[in-house]
Amino acid sequence: MGAVIPSPGGGRRGGKRRPLAEINVTPFVDVMLVLLIIFMVTAPLLNPAIPVDLPHSKAQPVSENREPLSVTIKKDGRIYLMDKPIAAEDLVVRLKAIAENGVEERIYVRGDTAVPYGRVIEVMGILNAAGFTKVGLVTGPPKQNPNETK
Repeated sequence: MGAVIPSPGGGRRGGKRRPLAEINVTPFVDVMLVLLIIFMVTAPLLNPAIPVDLPHSKAQPVSENREPLSVTIKKDGRIYLMDKPIAAEDLVVRLKAIAENGVEERIYVRGDTAVPYGRVIEVMGILNAAGFTKVGLVTGPPKQNPNETK
């Protein structure tokens, strides 16, 4: 909708009206502020809920379109499926119930650096014995050496 400027020499009758060519940015600013608030609220939720100290690696990150299933092993050896604690014997049953692609579902194992290697292998063995073959280990980005320059 444009405002109309009356032409000189004429009131409402007899004069031609021409549209005012200005952009109203108020709706645009309103939309951008709403989006900013939405992103500010959801950004903290994007991080995994279970904090663990991941080992570091120089491997390249894997790009994936959707959130994979993750099994987390905390420092004390407790197992979490996504962000819920779970017993080792219940892990396979719950995974099969929520896996969209069945045993072809990709599963990421996140293990704290303080977890004994045997515990991580035990969890991976449980997953493999259940038929899940696409099991991967999650690592953090490589540590930067302060003496090293790029």
